[in-house]
Amino acid sequence: MGLFSRVRSRAFHLARVESGHMSSPEDHGRSWTLLTGHGHVLVEIARNPQARIRDIAVVVDLTERTVQAIVTDLEAAGYLTRTRAGRRTRYTVNPDSLFRHSAQEGLRVGPFLDLLAGADKAWSAVAPLPSAESGQPPGSRPAPGASSGGPPGT
Repeated sequence: MGLFSRVRSRAFHLARVESGHMSSPEDHGRSWTLLTGHGHVLVEIARNPQARIRDIAVVVDLTERTVQAIVTDLEAAGYLTRTRAGRRTRYTVNPDSLFRHSAQEGLRVGPFLDLLAGADKAWSAVAPLPSAESGQPPGSRPAPGASSGGPPGT
């Protein structure tokens, strides 16, 4: 690899780090992920409510500064609350928060976090999952005009 190629590769890597995405340029095929940074941070906080910003940043592959800004956004939007315990911060996720995109209008984040954060989070008591007979995936809405499967009026 020539000097110019190494300098260009290093500049590309630094630009990705400064933009908050720390993956190396060699990660071909990883140019996007299904979840946004906000989604990754919220899932990691749901998994580990006592994690430090530094720990979350490593897991979600973002800079500490980016994770701090995302946590501030999530708190402002009501997705989580922060409480101080001495020098540590503990996060509490609000499973009743609604998704922000119109395509998921009316859906709570709790069932989504149950799936991604692990079954040990007992938000299913807050957001009951549909029965297997309903044929609906957890957190989904019934199709317009669809019956609930129970007696009329339920």
